Amino acid sequence: MRHFALVFDKIIMNYEDFKSALSASSPPSEISLYLKAMWYDAKNDWERSHNIVQDSDTKTAAWIHAYLHRKEGDPGNASYWYHKAGRKMPGYELEKEWEEIVTQLLVQ
Repeated sequence: MRHFALVFDKIIMNYEDFKSALSASSPPSEISLYLKAMWYDAKNDWERSHNIVQDSDTKTAAWIHAYLHRKEGDPGNASYWYHKAGRKMPGYELEKEWEEIVTQLLVQ
């Protein structure tokens, strides 16, 4: 299944393109801040990813924030942010959740 990011009904990136973009030294300029947060996370820059989402009030930012604290190993803080996102903390691997978040962001 292919997933695409849309801007004014124009496809700008699919999941495979996003994964390929991880080999670059900076995120693609045309992606959303949320996708940039996930890009930095995949590049092992937790702090930069966290800085992007920590001051946003959206459920999407809360989900990414929750994922980051789960990854950090702080289940109490993660639980708080999952609640703010209207989600339950997943019982599966972080890699699967990363893919789930990115996939959803690409089709928003």
